[in-house]
Amino acid sequence: MVKNDTLLQCFEWYLPEDGTFWKNVEDMAPSFCLEGITCVWLPPAYKGQGGIRDVGYGVYDMYDLGEFDQKGTVRTKYGTKAEYLSCVNALQKNGIAVVADIVFNHRMGGDEKETITVIENNPSNRVQNVSGPEEIEAWTKFTFPGRKGKYSTFAWDHTCFDGTDWDDRTKKSAIYRFAEKQWDPDVDNEDGNYDYLMGCDLDMSNPVVRKELDDWGRWYLNLVKPQGVRLDAVKHIEFSFFEDWLKQMRTDMNNPDLFAVGEYWNADCGKLLHYLDVNNNCLSLFDVALHFNFFNVANNSGYYDMRSLLNNTIVSQRPMNAVTFVDNHDTQPGQGLSSFVAGWFKPLAYAIILLRKDGLPCVFYGDLFGIPHDNVPPVQGLKEMMKVRSDYAYGEQCDYFDHPDVVGWTRQGDSKNVSSGIAVILSDGPGGEKMMYAGISHVGETYVDVLKHVYEEVVIGSDGNAVFKCNGGSVSVWMPQPCAEKVWALQE
Repeated sequence: MVKNDTLLQCFEWYLPEDGTFWKNVEDMAPSFCLEGITCVWLPPAYKGQGGIRDVGYGVYDMYDLGEFDQKGTVRTKYGTKAEYLSCVNALQKNGIAVVADIVFNHRMGGDEKETITVIENNPSNRVQNVSGPEEIEAWTKFTFPGRKGKYSTFAWDHTCFDGTDWDDRTKKSAIYRFAEKQWDPDVDNEDGNYDYLMGCDLDMSNPVVRKELDDWGRWYLNLVKPQGVRLDAVKHIEFSFFEDWLKQMRTDMNNPDLFAVGEYWNADCGKLLHYLDVNNNCLSLFDVALHFNFFNVANNSGYYDMRSLLNNTIVSQRPMNAVTFVDNHDTQPGQGLSSFVAGWFKPLAYAIILLRKDGLPCVFYGDLFGIPHDNVPPVQGLKEMMKVRSDYAYGEQCDYFDHPDVVGWTRQGDSKNVSSGIAVILSDGPGGEKMMYAGISHVGETYVDVLKHVYEEVVIGSDGNAVFKCNGGSVSVWMPQPCAEKVWALQE
């Protein structure tokens, strides 16, 4: 990824199940360019156990991209294989990098049952046994009869997994570790050992499993040719796995610059940095710590100390490995990790991830287009800020995080981006103002708030400074008036 990229998470949980999504995204590709989107993260493209209802995380067959009659359907929720590949091609032809969602941790919807000896574990402490060895019947054989061996003859069985959560004999749900297996040791230590998440949990210590994941990776990357990958649930997978897998894929695909971002869901920045260290910084991580800072500000009734907003985040400590975001498909209302940032703070949070120099910002589809399922409207001013990032948020950054409520920064612009340069000021409490340095190159220019929250004009003084204002619980993005008019024209 390059400077001032903007990544769009191009889905939310409740998209229609009518199979038109790949076609719709293909049609939107040209407009994405105009909005400043340079990369698009597409949802998992392969067949899930829920068929057309599966968002993509209940992984059944990763070789079925909407091509075979499996789980009651040929297409996925989003469309057919041909439509998916056409969508990817259209995005790339429009100069937009594609980031593919890859889910390795678990498999669901097996084709046949096996009788397996297991030990039930305490769900709150997975290193504690709550039963002796017992037999269960589990859906652990994946033979993919609809695909009939096309692309791969590999079939999964219980030897490929180290646990599951369903005994079909007793119809009981529990965490069952296979008696001859142990949980992968180097994973997040939540609940004692957080290897197990759901479904049939892959045994990453099994060389057969690793080979199959390598084989699939080569097949998929050669077919789809994405510029990047989003790696699901990395905290539940042996920490060293993805360094090995990415090294193999980058070598085999002759693509050393293949972008990768992992989802490690933990607000503890120390754990996130430890994961990056273990993997020698070979990938980026979503800045979950920053997300929870946003969530806490939004729910603190204006009493959050805004000077500490960026503290203990990946973007503040390792910006080259930070993918910043405000919300996503897991945090939206109704989901298991729901921590949806309150609407009043959304524009402030997006200003922070879009208009500062560090991190790769990821815009959520539900914030850009709304979430009809929950009557959530699009975030006001988001499209304007995306365009400002693309065209004007350049140059040296001066920070003014010096007040418990009102904070801001400026970007002075640079010679490569004509008329670039902005000033941003925001408050979680009462409105306020701040003297900030816009740069000597902007002396005498008239700045206006492109978000139209403050209607006054500001003239940059002879020393490059000016007093910029914002309203209470609001953000204002100040820029030269001719540039603001260009941004407004694109939104009409």
